[in-house]
Amino acid sequence: MPRPPVSLIGAPTDIGASVRGASMGPEALRVAGLAEALTGHGIDVADRGNLVGPANPWQPPVEGYRHLPEVAAWNRAVHDAVHAELAGGRLPILMGGDHCLAIGSISAVARHCREAGKKLRVLWLDAHADFNTSELTPSGNVHGMPVACLCGHGPAELTGLSGATPALEPRRVREIGIRSVDAGEKRFVHEVGLEVFDMRYIDEMGMRHAMELALAMLTEHTHLHVSFDVDFLDPEIAPGVGTTVPGGPTYREAQLCMEMIADSGRLASLDLMELNPALDVRNKTADLTVDLVESLFGKSTLMRA
Repeated sequence: MPRPPVSLIGAPTDIGASVRGASMGPEALRVAGLAEALTGHGIDVADRGNLVGPANPWQPPVEGYRHLPEVAAWNRAVHDAVHAELAGGRLPILMGGDHCLAIGSISAVARHCREAGKKLRVLWLDAHADFNTSELTPSGNVHGMPVACLCGHGPAELTGLSGATPALEPRRVREIGIRSVDAGEKRFVHEVGLEVFDMRYIDEMGMRHAMELALAMLTEHTHLHVSFDVDFLDPEIAPGVGTTVPGGPTYREAQLCMEMIADSGRLASLDLMELNPALDVRNKTADLTVDLVESLFGKSTLMRA
């Protein structure tokens, strides 16, 4: 199957985060050679540059949300850019930026799937469930809320971006690598029936089994979106994130995860989120991210049938 052309979209903001620095993520991925790596695998790559949005005012939460007007503005810009690339038959890679931007990205993917008559499957690779609301959040940081917002639990400025609310039903999501969930959030995740392969599940059953289930029942009519928060990885191998949680997937577990996604042949859009060069060591987390993206696009040790 021919690979679609890829478009890189930078979203240099930490507007939804608890720690400054994710705004430098897109440039770190460029320095690590993301475009060159994909081009080396025969993929047509266009770097669309960086989106523009409001500066981070670094203010306290208002009614449970920090920087909601600015978060909404950034997500509208992301939505429009991602949707335009999908409409043009390209595979968008959103280079964050913090994970609140996935609201705009996945809203655009959901809109595209409605227009194209496709089913959507979202793989959420993350240390955190990101299913907080203004009532549940301990911080007000919107990067802890994107999955809830996409599922219709949040302010109208964010839940309605796709043109339909909710943009996403919980049954379309598979969360993988989770190991940090707030108390109220834990109950909410259970109530809505979100499918979560947490680190205990991966420890007991293995990454292969988790990914087999997460990728089950994909068809040629399925659009697979991967939202990859770099804190999914164990901080021993990926220190360059603002919210490290020990006990994440190892290098080989992460590679297997990406290789199995590649084997599905269904990847159609991608977020690369929460890379924070200010906390990294000589750009090693960005280099690792590029390495994993290569595997996501089919790099393997041997030729496979």
